[in-house]
Amino acid sequence: MADIIGRKKYAARKRRHRRVRRHVSGTATRPRMNVFRSNSNTFVQVIDDIAGRTLVSCSTIDKELAPSLADKNKVEAAKMVGQTVAERAKAAGIEQVVFDRGGFKYTGRVAAVAQGAREAGLQL
Repeated sequence: MADIIGRKKYAARKRRHRRVRRHVSGTATRPRMNVFRSNSNTFVQVIDDIAGRTLVSCSTIDKELAPSLADKNKVEAAKMVGQTVAERAKAAGIEQVVFDRGGFKYTGRVAAVAQGAREAGLQL
């Protein structure tokens, strides 16, 4: 029974993501900041959809970031991931991004990523 519910939730999230992606697209001047959250980790990519390449990425399993996240909960870790990806994006010359929540609700870890990126100076 749990497997059926899991598949329905996954299908619903994919449907929401496709619906959002019809309107949200990243360019070289304003790339798309995509968030994916699994049960235990948070992944963020800054993507240029026209060129089809990832410009910057960060996650909770990033080798540079993981040691400092050991004593943090998932929301605090997601906020640090947002700050780190914003710093890397600014180093790559990216000032503005389009936020793509990946079909997830804008709350908890997804909102923490956005808040961390804004605090680090990235315009969403």
